[in-house]
Amino acid sequence: MIFDLAFIWAAIIAFAVLAYVMMDGFDLGIGILFPFYKAEADRDRMMNSVAPVWDGNETWLVLGGGGLFAVFPLAYATIMPALYAPIVIMLLALVFRGVAFEFRWRTTRGKFLWDWAFASGSIVATFTQGIALGTIVQGIPIADRAYAGGWWTWLTPFSLFTGLALVVGYALLGATWLILKTDEKLQDRSYRFALVLGPATLILIGLVSLWTPFLEPLYMERWFSWPRMLYTIPVPLLVALAAYLLIKGILKREELTPFLASLALFILSFAGIGISFYPYIVPPTLTIWDAAAPQESLSFLLVGAVVLVPIILAYTAYAYWVFRGKVGSEGYH
Repeated sequence: MIFDLAFIWAAIIAFAVLAYVMMDGFDLGIGILFPFYKAEADRDRMMNSVAPVWDGNETWLVLGGGGLFAVFPLAYATIMPALYAPIVIMLLALVFRGVAFEFRWRTTRGKFLWDWAFASGSIVATFTQGIALGTIVQGIPIADRAYAGGWWTWLTPFSLFTGLALVVGYALLGATWLILKTDEKLQDRSYRFALVLGPATLILIGLVSLWTPFLEPLYMERWFSWPRMLYTIPVPLLVALAAYLLIKGILKREELTPFLASLALFILSFAGIGISFYPYIVPPTLTIWDAAAPQESLSFLLVGAVVLVPIILAYTAYAYWVFRGKVGSEGYH
């Protein structure tokens, strides 16, 4: 085989997960911040800022989860039993949140209920995503190519901490998105939130990064053995640069820089996870080649991905272009 199809598919799924985190992260972040903005007009503008794109953002979650099921069935069969509880809770939270987008505008008397559904759905969905990430990072017990853990394997101090870290990180993305998309008092308040959430996110990234190598000897070797350190040291250096640009952009009241710097922090954190994991898809047991479907299946599915992924990218880019600019009380202008 000229091309390593398992590696190609691992890259596609990794890209889909990263795209989901980057795109759905800020609109989940807006839901997380929702309770802290009391004025109804501010909440209307917050929802309007993501209303045209939020459902399209979740396309990447479907691609990542569906791709894992179709292309790496063994990984899916071992990850899902370990994460049934948080995944089901996450999906229910996303349903509540999605319904709130539509029903909030249809009622006046019951609007507070849909505000609550939007905020709580965003917080719970983000927290459970962080728990799922933490569970995978800390390692899933496997015996005879099957999940060997218990019902509560996902519930650990580390997974709870990564859940908290993701909530704070998504809130930062939401605040910097509002800086970019709004103005006047709403933007001023978002600057204040970003100034608190930025350092908090950086501290939590640092704590998770320091904790992770002690979970698995493989991670410690990847990050702190010589000469591997020569390849990994650029990641923390770039994180420091992104942190500088983030804080500088907030203090100087720049609009685009804080959002881009926040995205950079997530991209670099994702790169750090990739460095720790590769070539494992379920660390520290299953590699991407162990978990991959037969070559014929990978080839067949790749044809669909080659057609569909560019189309998804194109309509996503078009949607963001059409709804560029600031959002006012009546919508985009």
